[in-house]
Amino acid sequence: MIRVEIRADNTAMITGYVNVTGRESRVLQDVKNGKFIELVKPGTFKHALEKRNSVGLMFNHKKPLGSTKDNLELYEDNIGLYARALVSDPDVIEQAKAKKLSGWSFGFKKEKDTWETRDDGIPRRILEDIDLFEVSILDVTPAYIATSIEMRSDGGQDLVEYRKHEDDITVIDNRIAPDPKPVTDPAAALAQQKRKFEFSILK
Repeated sequence: MIRVEIRADNTAMITGYVNVTGRESRVLQDVKNGKFIELVKPGTFKHALEKRNSVGLMFNHKKPLGSTKDNLELYEDNIGLYARALVSDPDVIEQAKAKKLSGWSFGFKKEKDTWETRDDGIPRRILEDIDLFEVSILDVTPAYIATSIEMRSDGGQDLVEYRKHEDDITVIDNRIAPDPKPVTDPAAALAQQKRKFEFSILK
């Protein structure tokens, strides 16, 4: 889930789970392994955060927005990797207002994984140790990130991977103040509620 709270100073507090640990992904695919299911072992993100001085905050894995040194908080709880970011970038704010933010993604390099085969024959990959270098706020479609594994050549060996957690999106616009007077007319009351909460959508 990604929750976007647009503030009066035209910043946005963006929170939500980047990934739920211990839960199988939908079917992913890459050139080397074909179709497979992936699961992040609980504790993997906690260990990854302990190893790094800083994890970057990006927009669509391209535009820097900050890091855990300033405007990003990351931690793993009993659900998964949780993010809390204060963003002032105009592009992100514009996309939030236009209801176009699509969720979170994270970029990583594999340090340790294990593979097994499910009863239905689909390989299952369990990530046990990763180098987590960034999390991204996205406004791209799920197909762009969720099934992709990208190669980057650092000596031709490093495999950089991206994953998107897909869930519902909630946006609250706190710039819209509630009406100061009680409303008794049903139509007016409905209009007031619409002003209080800009939108809540399911992907």
